[in-house]
Amino acid sequence: MDALDERLLNEFQRDFPLVPRPFQALAPRLGVSENEVIAALARLIAHGSVSRVGATFVPGRIGAATLAALAVPPQRLPQVAELVNSFAEVNHNYEREHRFNLWFVITAPDERSVDAVVRDIERAARCGRVLSLPMVEPYYVDLGFDVGASKSAAGRAVHCKELPAQCAKVRLTPGESALVGALQEGLPLTSAPYAELARRAAMTEAAVIATLERWLADAVINRLGVIVRHHELGYHANAMVVWDVPNVEVRTVGRRVAAVPCVTLCYRRLRHLPDWRYNLYAMIHGKDRNEVLVQIDALRVNCDLLRYPFAVLFSGQRFKQRGARYVPTAAAMVTHG
Repeated sequence: MDALDERLLNEFQRDFPLVPRPFQALAPRLGVSENEVIAALARLIAHGSVSRVGATFVPGRIGAATLAALAVPPQRLPQVAELVNSFAEVNHNYEREHRFNLWFVITAPDERSVDAVVRDIERAARCGRVLSLPMVEPYYVDLGFDVGASKSAAGRAVHCKELPAQCAKVRLTPGESALVGALQEGLPLTSAPYAELARRAAMTEAAVIATLERWLADAVINRLGVIVRHHELGYHANAMVVWDVPNVEVRTVGRRVAAVPCVTLCYRRLRHLPDWRYNLYAMIHGKDRNEVLVQIDALRVNCDLLRYPFAVLFSGQRFKQRGARYVPTAAAMVTHG
């Protein structure tokens, strides 16, 4: 990875220019040409370090989603993971160290569609009940990563956007829904990407830029920029830490956990009793397992978490990782019997 690659990965994971020629706007800041910026991003996507240049939406603002889990016999894990991957609505699918060892995210236009996918996977996988754990409140959702440097508390404070305690659903117009469908694949790597999005969504370029500006201001979009893939950047020791916190305390505790620099995601989800008692989640992405365990121990002490039951689920195999599909596209439609 050369200096240009590192700067693209580090400096432009958010606040991407909302101008007709954004790559041209980046070029003088990087000391290269517009074509060199586009070529570098294309190379990083081909390498796998970058998923796309695009948007991440604040959970709960559009569409519907759930985190789901299955307890799969180890010998059947590859087979069941492949089955789960075959659903277009599944965008993340990971093995984790727990009796519930297959964890995946389902995203769809509405809750009914999400529930239908849960039932279809449960019926097809034949591994018992699917735990469906929809989000109740997000406390910190960013998932940006520094390349070649540790995430500092100061840097995090600048980038941490306060999320609404209760995320009101946004009703999309047909045109806005078409824009989401065009955007979920990422910005086209052309000199005028917003004009191309406009063509796909039957809007004007000015309307696309104005809509994205409004979504960012209204916390519909969390960030717009380079979306990196953490495994390819060396973040292999990734732990999902979960706690059982009384509902009357969970918001206060969650906000306290979310403020810790090593935490990349923090949110409250519904329990799934009697199988799953936990309601507060935090993700810690690291390059060394022991370092992550030390961070978890410090987190429990410093955030006064010792009295709450908890579990640590390190990720194993990554079976699928891509951007969420809030709007179905013809190319992504898969029929399951």
